[in-house]
Amino acid sequence: MSVEVEELVLPEALEQARARAAEANWPYAGGVTPPVAWALVQKGQAVLVDVRSGEERKFVGHVPESLHVAWATGTALTRNPRFVRELEAKLAKDGGKEAVALLLCRSGKRSALAAEAAAKAGFTHVFNVLEGFEGEIDEQQHRGGADGWRFHKLPWVQD
Repeated sequence: MSVEVEELVLPEALEQARARAAEANWPYAGGVTPPVAWALVQKGQAVLVDVRSGEERKFVGHVPESLHVAWATGTALTRNPRFVRELEAKLAKDGGKEAVALLLCRSGKRSALAAEAAAKAGFTHVFNVLEGFEGEIDEQQHRGGADGWRFHKLPWVQD
């Protein structure tokens, strides 16, 4: 865990994320970095939900014990029309629409769209994991060299 996370009281991290989201006019609760997301999950203060496709999880890797609700499916990434219902069902034991859910995708873009859809459906504590699992594409057209879950050396497995 980074010094940044160790020094930050975790509920305070979520409040800071909410404040940044309000300033940026994001339509969901906010965004947290991968190290903060992992710390929240480890402390039992949030649930990590991977919104990538099943194929991405299988072939690229995933966070152990994360929940999976695909925002889009298949190689064409067709939008999952049941996303909100599936998310609520997966989070039922954690509080349903009141659960603190951290949504993770490849780079943080699809998870932002998923967080927006969840917020519009009444989820009150849905946050985007900024940087995503693989991070942004760099000048060499590669991911993972500057940011992302794996870049931060957080736990992940590959099938």
